[in-house]
Amino acid sequence: MEKVSDIEYILAGKVAEAVQALYGQQAAEAALQVQTTRKEYEGDFTVVMFPLLKISRLSPEKTGEAIGAWLQEHCPEAASVNVVKGFLNIKLTTAFWHKKLQTIAETPQYGIHKSSGKTVMVEYSSPNTNKPLHLGHIRNNLLGYSVAKLLEANGHKVIKVNLVNDRGIHICKSMLAWKHWGGGETPENTGIKGDHLVGKYYVRFNDEYLKQQHELIESKQLSKDAAAKQAPIIAEAQEMLRKWEQGDKEVTDLWRTMNSWVYAGFDETYNRLGVSFDKIYYESNTYLLGKKMVDEGLRQGVFTKRGDGSVWIDLAADGLDQKLLLRSDGTSVYMTQDLGTAVQRHAEYPFDELIYVVGNEQNYHFQVLKLILKKSGYAWADAIYHLSYGMVELPEGKMKSREGTVVDADDLIDEMVDTARKTSQELGKLDNMPPDEQARLFETLGLGALKYFILKVDPAKTMLFNPKDSIDFNGNTGPFIQYTHARIKSVLRKAAEQGLQAAATAALPDEREAALIKRMSNFPAVIREAAEARSPALVANYTYELAKEFNQYYHDVSILREPDEAAKTQRLLLLQQIAGIIKTGMEILGIVVPERM
Repeated sequence: MEKVSDIEYILAGKVAEAVQALYGQQAAEAALQVQTTRKEYEGDFTVVMFPLLKISRLSPEKTGEAIGAWLQEHCPEAASVNVVKGFLNIKLTTAFWHKKLQTIAETPQYGIHKSSGKTVMVEYSSPNTNKPLHLGHIRNNLLGYSVAKLLEANGHKVIKVNLVNDRGIHICKSMLAWKHWGGGETPENTGIKGDHLVGKYYVRFNDEYLKQQHELIESKQLSKDAAAKQAPIIAEAQEMLRKWEQGDKEVTDLWRTMNSWVYAGFDETYNRLGVSFDKIYYESNTYLLGKKMVDEGLRQGVFTKRGDGSVWIDLAADGLDQKLLLRSDGTSVYMTQDLGTAVQRHAEYPFDELIYVVGNEQNYHFQVLKLILKKSGYAWADAIYHLSYGMVELPEGKMKSREGTVVDADDLIDEMVDTARKTSQELGKLDNMPPDEQARLFETLGLGALKYFILKVDPAKTMLFNPKDSIDFNGNTGPFIQYTHARIKSVLRKAAEQGLQAAATAALPDEREAALIKRMSNFPAVIREAAEARSPALVANYTYELAKEFNQYYHDVSILREPDEAAKTQRLLLLQQIAGIIKTGMEILGIVVPERM
């Protein structure tokens, strides 16, 4: 029986008692449906009557009236009830919400669940070492890191991993272009960030490749497809890949050097984004494990070798198609290394679940991966879960890395921080803050805006990212929530200066305070639901709704000027708990909330 909050479990239990007392029968768990009352009706929670009609043998309205009357007599938490068709709406007493606030205040790390004993591995980022991280990588990294934090908040042991795609034809393209046209350029002698420098030569390769194709089309009247295959530079790149797999010293030395430039650049970006990993795997190591697995599969008859030497698996009987595992020249494909990596990971960390955070264009790939692992005898293949997310698009359209038209992650972060600076200065919010503190705050606000704007969208959806819309101190944005937290902290500091302390008193909450406490009481269930859905968006939007509701309360109610000392003291306790929940929610999103703004 999945409930939105612990209160619903209590009410479901009371309804079960009512059914037993009124009709002499025990209601099945599935029949006890309790949900939050819709805004247009009076009440806090609603019990659906229809599943209970087989027991009551009465109309939905009569059943609701009977159960409601029993609850009013035997359930002290119920202040009033009303029946709308087949729905029993229950309004809880202010005394109940008063006690709930005390419970929240007395619960350390409210919303965080106890250890589940479950181990989950989350793979995210998975960059190629031929170009810098871009906007698409930002969504991947932020989503992966936040999902890991969500799972930790649900009591799971989480292992965050990254698989770096550090080999393959795309890497050789950057290497070959640098070899031909680099002129000895390095990050040190150019001042260019390492991943940007290597990405520059990936674009240069593509420019030369297109130029050669055009020349072949013009001079030899070849078709576009034929010219693409016959361009000399692509043959050079393929030969370089063969040499790399054969261990050619010159090629592997260049590969190590250029990859080291990229890793240094990646680390800078990861640190600025605030994401981290417990272990990093490298395709250059794991593809060999995949090759061994393919050899074993050939012996077992799981895979077949064709006349040209290539190795395949036929999945037609499973509704899929035939999948290449080794090319005719013996080089591996992505599937090969993913198989090897998965087997190695399970041997190192016997996980209960392995989550791949990868875009939805790879949906088919993960169907095949799971199926091949199962056919190879790995029962834990069912523990694989593909967190498939939509692409990030811009107002200008899609990004293309080969053409150098991607939105670079570092440039975007800089733009976000600059936008936060300009917006804050226009609003005059930070006029009295020292310059160094302002700079740190602009970084906090810019990254908060970026992270929140991306994470508030359901992962499955393709999203349109507009930097200007993400920094708004009044909308559904990171800065609005950050400012709300800072506002609460400001009130609490002023209270402390006046010698006031937050504490529970005998003062009963008013309607607005009861509504805030009710929303706070849902926080643990939101964390649980978000983890089950692998959707940080649920936490993001919950936190926004809490911040929005608080701001309306703050506008309507006097706190420090409240003449009733008991009410004032307890309002400070309410604010303290709201700030704590906002901070916890934003931490799950990887967002820092400032103490002052």
